[in-house]
Amino acid sequence: MSSARLPVLEKFIADLRTIWSGEADNRRRMEKAEPLLEQLVKDAGLKAHSASWPSTEGYKNLLLYVDPDHHFVINAVVRMPGRTGSVHDHADAWVLYGVLDGSESLERYERVDDGSRPGYAEVRLASVSTGTQGKVDLVPPGAIHAEQGGPTRSVAIIVRSQRLGQGTVLQHTYDPKAKTVIERYGPTQVPYELVA
Repeated sequence: MSSARLPVLEKFIADLRTIWSGEADNRRRMEKAEPLLEQLVKDAGLKAHSASWPSTEGYKNLLLYVDPDHHFVINAVVRMPGRTGSVHDHADAWVLYGVLDGSESLERYERVDDGSRPGYAEVRLASVSTGTQGKVDLVPPGAIHAEQGGPTRSVAIIVRSQRLGQGTVLQHTYDPKAKTVIERYGPTQVPYELVA
């Protein structure tokens, strides 16, 4: 472990490793990790630190940590004001999405068609909630959702049950207006150390 890593992140990683060591089921792991992520994204020092993090515009994530034993991943996203997010799923991965700074609209969608036509999908907006600092959204595998940027720059911390990104797991991206669905890899992973 890096001795220079931010202490608040170091503790979060240690707590997640404890959960993963004691629990084999990814749903249970994520349910136990949710209150820890809520605490993390309420941390004033981490929020202040995030002011200098680079933008992830252009379909990128900051890759903060990959666990060598349990393979969970901690990412961050830094969105510009008013950013339009894609409607997508995370295939078979469980994801916790916690807002650290700014606000975002967290959208959930339902698939209306039966999925029998390749490339075709009808999805309907099912709910929208506003995510502000401390709000954590638990996204199960296959759940169709989107995060939309708010009026100011926003930052989120993401815990994933597995690594997603280029060359890993194919996910689905939906276009509600065109009624299409495509398979593609997740965002480009940009290694980024959170150091004190």
